Amino acid sequence: MKQFLVIYHAPAEAMAEMSTNTGEENAKVMEEWMAWKAKTGNAVTDFGNPVMGGHATLEGASWTQSDREVGGYSLLQGESFEAVQGLFADHPHLSSHPKASLEVHEIIPM
Repeated sequence: MKQFLVIYHAPAEAMAEMSTNTGEENAKVMEEWMAWKAKTGNAVTDFGNPVMGGHATLEGASWTQSDREVGGYSLLQGESFEAVQGLFADHPHLSSHPKASLEVHEIIPM
């Protein structure tokens, strides 16, 4: 099986909105994520976590603020890139905010 890194992107305002959710609203969101995970079978190897903070890029010896807001990550496995891509057709992250997006990267074994 091939391994894949999924990076979830959302603008800062989406992250701020999420922090104001009630416990009930957060529970509903988690139910949607868990339902998606269940549909993937054994493809999710690490559900991941939300991430916040820094948003910094190091180029050479200089740190600059990153222009990509990363909201979280997951690790998945699958037979092919296309098979893993197909798992995201109705992912709850994509309906969480109009500007939400995600990236899928194949992990190259060392």
